[in-house]
Amino acid sequence: MPFHFRFGPADLLRCRFSISPRWETQEAVRVLLRPQRQAYHLPWLRQIRAAAAGLDLRPLWLLMPLAGHNPDFLSPPPTGPSVTFEEELARVRSTDPGAAREDLRRSLVCTPGALESEAGQRMLADPARAVRELADLYERAWCVLVAPHWPRLRALLEADILFHSRRLAASGLEALFDGLHPDLRWSGNTLTITRRGHHDRSLDGQGLLLMPSAFVWPEVVGGYDPPWQPTLVYPARGIGALWTAPAGPAPEALARLLGRARADILCALTDPASTTALAHRLSLAPSTVSAHLKALRGAGLLIASRHGHQILYERTPLAIALATGPAGS
Repeated sequence: MPFHFRFGPADLLRCRFSISPRWETQEAVRVLLRPQRQAYHLPWLRQIRAAAAGLDLRPLWLLMPLAGHNPDFLSPPPTGPSVTFEEELARVRSTDPGAAREDLRRSLVCTPGALESEAGQRMLADPARAVRELADLYERAWCVLVAPHWPRLRALLEADILFHSRRLAASGLEALFDGLHPDLRWSGNTLTITRRGHHDRSLDGQGLLLMPSAFVWPEVVGGYDPPWQPTLVYPARGIGALWTAPAGPAPEALARLLGRARADILCALTDPASTTALAHRLSLAPSTVSAHLKALRGAGLLIASRHGHQILYERTPLAIALATGPAGS
């Protein structure tokens, strides 16, 4: 049965994008549980295997049914375009125990045997303790699974938002939704996810929060019951190349023209990226990368776009010609 988001006039004006490190942590944990999600992430799985073995993720997996309710309080929609994991986790820790208990119960009943299990009963008997322990476990999962890779992941998600923001500006909301995922359909005032369990949600003037995710592939997820912000989570563009090794050094001809470091930066900007992401990708100091970006931008080879607190750099047509044309061949 389909999942419907029903828009009113005000909702069309209140759609926005955001990135959630808390959500990426949750979905990274889910990838470890679901082999069908692992195809694009095998290099990452090899890197984190030993460290992940030290985590007991069973309490979190118990709350990740194949179909049905996932506790909303564990992954509240981000309140702004750029939030930190620590800010999001603080919201989880502040959850009212009574609300948490009902949220946990609704999730546990979706997995056969989970509600009656010792772990499930323990959560319901003391929801305040459950909130603390689940938040602590997510914090450990963040530190082991996601934080070491966050610059790379954030660069991917920011590049996706920039791409789709431009699609929205050029072609409108219908073209944006049609391009997010094959399972999305826009008709009249309704956005439909065609392969999800039946749900009918009026946005009631809140608009729709759009979140790209590296780990949600191949699914698109719609969710959050009132009073939470209605949210659509979709696979980010470019995940096929997410874990590939950085490209080799720039060709000698381009290095002689620009200098080795600036040529390498130019060739690394196959997608828009921030100073921090480039520094991580190229193993350079952020201050060094910042100075080179300023010089390249001053030469007309880069343009910069602000996304929240981040500035993303991308190549101009001239820079693309230099990096991929005769000098870059």
